[in-house]
Amino acid sequence: MTSLTSNKQLELFRAMLRIRRVQERIESVYLEDEMKTPVHLCIGQEAVSVGVCAVLEREDYISSNHRSHGHYLAKGGDLNGLIAELHCKAGGCSKGYGGSMHLVDTAVNHLGSSSIVGGGIPIGTGLGLAIQMRREASVSVVFFGDGAADEGVLYESLNFAMLKQLPVIYVLENNQWSVCSPVSARQPDINIFHRADPELLMTRRIDGNDALAVYTAAEAAVDRARNGKGPSFIECETYRILGHAGCASQDAEGYRDSCEIDEWQANCPVARLQNSLMASGDLAPKALDHTEKEIQQEINAAFAFAETSPLPETDDLLRHLYKE
Repeated sequence: MTSLTSNKQLELFRAMLRIRRVQERIESVYLEDEMKTPVHLCIGQEAVSVGVCAVLEREDYISSNHRSHGHYLAKGGDLNGLIAELHCKAGGCSKGYGGSMHLVDTAVNHLGSSSIVGGGIPIGTGLGLAIQMRREASVSVVFFGDGAADEGVLYESLNFAMLKQLPVIYVLENNQWSVCSPVSARQPDINIFHRADPELLMTRRIDGNDALAVYTAAEAAVDRARNGKGPSFIECETYRILGHAGCASQDAEGYRDSCEIDEWQANCPVARLQNSLMASGDLAPKALDHTEKEIQQEINAAFAFAETSPLPETDDLLRHLYKE
């Protein structure tokens, strides 16, 4: 049983619901072609980003991947900046130059998502080294998918993090699919890191659709990192409800069994926590309705901001490339 207060659980629920509604709006309007960037949506995976980031402080760092909207918003990123970035507008968090796969916001220490599979892993590891060298109390969290777990850079980074006892938390979002390739076609067994020496690497393999379980595992990993005990590896088993990229109608047919999708939809992380809170009496229908309206108003305002935000100026093309 978790020791999380009802207020904390309500915070987690609202954050997940907000991310879900944002993703649904993006999906619903994507084919209007106003967003000039590919999008990779995280519907079904909201518990991972919310559960982890709820443990973090503003000065902690995160690195992310192409499916990064949830990570960015959960870390405190600006919704206006996210939607404007999807429209490649100057008001975007990456000034309109990054698009969906390259979100950066130093104000909340989201130091970048990468379109390269596994590309954020060495960056997050380097941030951990910087934290250690500066003797800061921060931690670095790296979010990546099961496709990135096939990349050699993960092995190299984890080896270095264990060797140097870096304050890095590696969060594997195992959503079962790397584009159209299932985990079973790429991994013969439970990931090797779960057999690491616990003194060198704390590992957890958890239900990634249980926000409370994610929070609890992240809390233990952050505590370990802050106390100089080294890195952690958390595998969150979850599911990518929509296709690899774009909206539902653009997903290829035939590579997934519809029954599999239905089973995971029935295990929706947002609905699970909502049902639990309503059953306990901590979330009333009226309060839920009020929250839904607040979120929709915020989303409407973000899309309006993106529509009116200007395009980047040609003269700005070489700006924001280096830190002066």
